[in-house]
Amino acid sequence: MAIYPILIHPDPRLKKVCEPVDDITPELRKLADDMLETMYDAPGVGLAAPQIGILKRLIVLDCVKEEGEAPKPVAMFNPEITWESDEISTYEEGCLSIPEQYADVDRPAIVKARWLDVDGKVQEEQFDGLWATCVQHEIDHLNGKLFIDYLGSMKRQMITRKMQKLKRERTRT
Repeated sequence: MAIYPILIHPDPRLKKVCEPVDDITPELRKLADDMLETMYDAPGVGLAAPQIGILKRLIVLDCVKEEGEAPKPVAMFNPEITWESDEISTYEEGCLSIPEQYADVDRPAIVKARWLDVDGKVQEEQFDGLWATCVQHEIDHLNGKLFIDYLGSMKRQMITRKMQKLKRERTRT
């Protein structure tokens, strides 16, 4: 297992549309495992391949947060939203690529997603609550979109400046 460094916004790779996965190889299965380990280590509830500089349509998530509840790691290759509710949910989102910055984002409260699992089998599931927010947030990453893109330009620019400063500080240490 390997823990990858997570890219920090602004980074051009975070704004790119990712390539679909044609074949789920042993290397991609290992990548999914490594991404889960990276996500748990961060700690976070979701991670998309572009956040570690790999422009493939792969996300991992585990939104189990209850103490003592068993983890429920999910790896999704080529995930897509196939249905969304009219009902909207507002959730305070954060992002491992935008550390320590949070903002309310409105998204559909319930979504259905379809993806390929690590065995190459098509899966489809309905998500609500944090799971629905997370799967939408991570799929956005695959399309070059960040949660701050839902914010007004002033707030987005303020967060981007904070991230530029953070990156400068990290390169000095």
